[in-house]
Amino acid sequence: MSSLKRFPVGPARQTNKHLFSVQSQQENNNYSLPLVGDPELSRMKRVRVVVVGAGVIGFSTAVCVAEALPICSVTLLAEKFSPDNTSDGAAGILIPTEFPDIPLVRQRQWFKDSFDHLLAISHSQHSPEAGVMLSSGRQIFKEVPDYKKPFWSELVIGFRFMTDSELKQFPDHKFGQTFTTIKCECSSYVPWLEKRFKKAGGLVQQRKVNSFQELSDSYDIIINCSGLGSRTLAGDNQLYPVRGQVLKMEAPWLQHFTRDADGMTYIYPGIHGVTIGGTRQEGDWRLQVDEGDAKSILERCTRLEPSLSKAKVLSKWVGLRPSRRNPKVERELLQLKGRRVPVVHNYGHGGCGVTLAWGTALDAVGLVRKCLQEISVQSKL
Repeated sequence: MSSLKRFPVGPARQTNKHLFSVQSQQENNNYSLPLVGDPELSRMKRVRVVVVGAGVIGFSTAVCVAEALPICSVTLLAEKFSPDNTSDGAAGILIPTEFPDIPLVRQRQWFKDSFDHLLAISHSQHSPEAGVMLSSGRQIFKEVPDYKKPFWSELVIGFRFMTDSELKQFPDHKFGQTFTTIKCECSSYVPWLEKRFKKAGGLVQQRKVNSFQELSDSYDIIINCSGLGSRTLAGDNQLYPVRGQVLKMEAPWLQHFTRDADGMTYIYPGIHGVTIGGTRQEGDWRLQVDEGDAKSILERCTRLEPSLSKAKVLSKWVGLRPSRRNPKVERELLQLKGRRVPVVHNYGHGGCGVTLAWGTALDAVGLVRKCLQEISVQSKL
């Protein structure tokens, strides 16, 4: 993308909590996002916004923009939709990892916003259709970690350390945490978000986007949620795949999740089966099921939960996590076909896409709002 001219616009800004908040009451119209009044924006003509990408990040962002900023006419473009994207096979358990270069206060807000949003859905009549449920279980460690309480410990429900008697079930592990979090099954949740987006007036088109230039004539603001596609679309060489393989098991007797803290072995009961995994193969683009990996996953998970030896394998799935050192949630101005077009990026969440989707979507709304304010100023010049 060397032909694109970029203009710095400063660092990404965290959306203020008082500007955009999920309405948690069931009667508040599907938890729509209120727009805090801005007289300048309300007098603007409709602004054409395009979201590129139809995974959980893309549809979360599209919904947030369409509901919070009705001045925007929002279109979502993607080559692939559910069930043919990475989000569909995601384990979908909300347990964040820590990114090295993003302030913890911002990461905490991303997770809190996402957790609160999905918790409200889990307590509503939309829970079955959206595929969102509470999930209790434990995270176990082979060695005692330096920090026993992670930054998110106060945001989940009932976080505590496991007792010695509870750890006896896992003789190879020396420490554990138990808590209740949320399981979000994207094979249901992403289509539910799509319906919510259309209800808010959003348009959805199946189309492959090869460059930002081809969008510059039709849209005023571009929001890039293209995941691994940003390697070519945004010229981001810091983005790489992390291959993940999972198995879906028929084991209805399992009610609680178990996760090894190294992230390599996990058992997540869900609505339509039990997801077990996994693999974390950096730079591996293979989308074919590897039977050797499948055997390893089953062996490792059966050591943690011996009853899985009696479970039936329902399916096997492979996906590529769009990973980078830190998620990219920021804006820039690009020179496209002779004019400056604001581009808001929201991608690179790795294995935390479901965990952080709503939080980074709210951040993206704040960035779009800043773009709208600048467009308003430019229109007066």
